[in-house]
Amino acid sequence: MKIAIVANTAWYVANFRLNLMRALRHAGHEVVAIAPPDAAHAHDSARITAAGFKHCVWPLSGRGKNPVAELGAVLGLRRWLHEEGVDLVLSYTPKGNIYSALARSCLPCRQIANVSGLGSSFIASNLLTKLVQALYRLTFARIDWVFFQNEDDRQIFLQAGLVSEAKSERIPGSGVDLQHFQPTPLPAVAPAAGSPEPRTFLLIARLLGDKGVREFVEAARMVREELPQMRFQLLGLAAADNPTAIRAEELSAWLAEGVVSYLGHHGDVRPFIAEAHCVVLPSYREGVPRTLLEAGAMGRPLIATNVPGCRDTITPGRNGWLCPARDAGALADALTRMALLPRTALDAMGAHSAFKMQREFSEEQVIERYLERVERV
Repeated sequence: MKIAIVANTAWYVANFRLNLMRALRHAGHEVVAIAPPDAAHAHDSARITAAGFKHCVWPLSGRGKNPVAELGAVLGLRRWLHEEGVDLVLSYTPKGNIYSALARSCLPCRQIANVSGLGSSFIASNLLTKLVQALYRLTFARIDWVFFQNEDDRQIFLQAGLVSEAKSERIPGSGVDLQHFQPTPLPAVAPAAGSPEPRTFLLIARLLGDKGVREFVEAARMVREELPQMRFQLLGLAAADNPTAIRAEELSAWLAEGVVSYLGHHGDVRPFIAEAHCVVLPSYREGVPRTLLEAGAMGRPLIATNVPGCRDTITPGRNGWLCPARDAGALADALTRMALLPRTALDAMGAHSAFKMQREFSEEQVIERYLERVERV
């Protein structure tokens, strides 16, 4: 078959779906990527083509809401599906899923969608939520199969009548490449006499309010009042085009205060995970966060919010702790607990993280489920 991978950025395809594309090609299918270029990550299109796949450049604004422009994006996607003679679409991200279903109208191709998270439109109940649900209801009735990355999201769709139980299932997120992310020892740091050892807490995410960045900074401020030797780091892209983005002046104030350090954005997060004692994600909602899977696979204890997606990655007390969302005080308590944990217990948590990812979240499991479903469709 001719299979198209459709997503809202080339970065997403290059970072999350290249191994699946290789597996599909190995199974005898022809595979192309249809995604917008990303000015901030121009090399990702080159990564796709270097892997031997065609990248069909699809003009799309990830945050765009202009009806004329959005209709143009649907028609542009339809042209690619028609010109490439696509038999099956594997779609990702909200616009990728919805626009693929619209673009397939009257074309002889089928679709498997992946709901990797409900996004900001589902965090608050408002007019946008109702509009997005209406679009899902209109389009998902025509989709052949829907993968969900966590069961919470699947139940929301089932209860709202947006998808049928017979045409959907949960898979373990996007999975994690266990060959690329391998366990490494936790950093050895010599403590000052009579003081707990310094430990590094790392948040890897786009700098958005919805990722809990402000709660992380406030919690760091609380912890450092009692344990000033603890270090708190932010790693991720500053997303200025997002309505919940952290403002540049806000970040500058945190850095001037010294409460956190900002490591910028890097394509390879492994060196930064290797230098951390714990990886933190106080997000308001996720699919299954890839950053926690990657950190867990490298043997890092985790702290995250008890929300859909995040809670899937943590067995409380075994490889980390969960805390309520939007609660800096509860997050500070969890951080302090991790900061004061005996080194042997910290190492044991890291080991259990690696075991959990190997057992439950390997990318191989996800690819196998895709290959099975593609053959059935």
